[in-house]
Amino acid sequence: MNEVTRSILKQLEQTSQEYWNISSQSGNFMNMLIKLMKAKDVLEIGTSNGYSGVWIADALKETGGHLITIEFWEKRQCLAREYFKKCGLSDIITCKTGSAYDVIKDEIKQEFDLIFIDANKQEYIKFFEAVHPLLKKGGVILADNITSHAKKVAPFVEAISNHEEYQVQILDLPDGMLMAYKI
Repeated sequence: MNEVTRSILKQLEQTSQEYWNISSQSGNFMNMLIKLMKAKDVLEIGTSNGYSGVWIADALKETGGHLITIEFWEKRQCLAREYFKKCGLSDIITCKTGSAYDVIKDEIKQEFDLIFIDANKQEYIKFFEAVHPLLKKGGVILADNITSHAKKVAPFVEAISNHEEYQVQILDLPDGMLMAYKI
């Protein structure tokens, strides 16, 4: 990770409460996991101001991959685009704005190595149903806020934990992160 990217991440950490960003520990974990998996194609549901996208794209720069990130709010997506550009990551990121469920159903036709879910907690179950067919065998779904928003994400956690195609573990990262490996 270069100094500019480190500096941008530190800057974004100052607004983490306002933009509901993941923790730096969760970002670092995802960055390492992408490198370990040698992931090429990643989908992020919930761009916000781009904090997690910077962590993801920084790893994808090393693996030769690409990130598609979806955000409901145009204002947040514009802010994220600025940070992606400052970090020199714009060329490996496609930003989409709108309802994540609609964008996935109407626009996304490719498969992914890793899918990160961090948007409307009550819609995690809908997102899972939409992305399940798009995740490659051997791919991983990561979902944030599993313990901090346990009641809201309970239907998702139950569905994926009982799905015969997934091996699931909840990781002890801030706010709780679910990791599901597609068998």
